[in-house]
Amino acid sequence: MKAALPAKSSRFFQLSAFSFQFFFLTALLAGCSDDPNRGYTTGGLFRADVHTVAVPIPQRAANEFRINNEMRLCEALAKCVERETPYKLVADRARADSVLECTLHKITQRVLSFDPRNGQAREIEVRVRVSFTWKDLRDGRILAQEKNRDFIVSSTYIPESPFNEDFFQGSQDAFDKVAVRITEYMYKPMPAKSRPPPPAAG
Repeated sequence: MKAALPAKSSRFFQLSAFSFQFFFLTALLAGCSDDPNRGYTTGGLFRADVHTVAVPIPQRAANEFRINNEMRLCEALAKCVERETPYKLVADRARADSVLECTLHKITQRVLSFDPRNGQAREIEVRVRVSFTWKDLRDGRILAQEKNRDFIVSSTYIPESPFNEDFFQGSQDAFDKVAVRITEYMYKPMPAKSRPPPPAAG
């Protein structure tokens, strides 16, 4: 049977534990700041000056002949913005703070592997090439953009049994990935002091 601690010792341990917790909480809060240039930031990840965004149907480049894919991309973008950001979707561009315009340049496919038994495609890659501009409609500022260097997002599908996937499923997965990539550009910009310095000229 263990001997009980004296009352003074028990009170000492209680006070020590409380002091440690108080000190730790004070130090943690001291390191936090609403200013992202000082300590840990408690501010939001998204722009506080933008509340609404319009997402019109993306344009389809003249050399992309598949129809209706711009509608599917628009739906993926709208769902992702609504799910991942605090911005409210507005159908009427005239009532929105900002607009997210996208162009679907090209969708291509290539076979990654073949079934050696019958020579049929086993795995196929779908590549979606897009560009976009997110613009503030109130003052014309460009909030985010991937215009000069279009980015490409890829996905794969397996047409063989038991998967029995097709182009629709593979391209839908690619559209969803494009939407996530574009939404990542909608975070508020990193403070200048937090950005890494440019590489030295060699």
